[in-house]
Amino acid sequence: MSCGEPHETDCSEVLDHLYEFLDREMPDSDCTKFETHFEECSPCLEKYGLEQAVKKLVKRCCGHDDVPTDLRAKVMGRIELIRAGEAVPDHDVAAGPPKDVPAAAQE
Repeated sequence: MSCGEPHETDCSEVLDHLYEFLDREMPDSDCTKFETHFEECSPCLEKYGLEQAVKKLVKRCCGHDDVPTDLRAKVMGRIELIRAGEAVPDHDVAAGPPKDVPAAAQE
């Protein structure tokens, strides 16, 4: 998506990193670039507004569920494996082999 107008920050870059902007997971200097882009680009501003509304709706509808402690620990463990560059198993190693794989195929 592009408005066809030249911008200092390209529309594709803004849209590729929109959720990082929404979640404030980028440096302040990048946030400033994105804010400037939204002031200049109506299509990107519209997409930003839509994604912001969806995010608020999801938070309102689903934001009250507590995540089980063991699930959070598993997710955080996988994130750490990925950050360390280690292979991430396709199934939960602590839970044993996946149920859809025959025992003979696991050896």
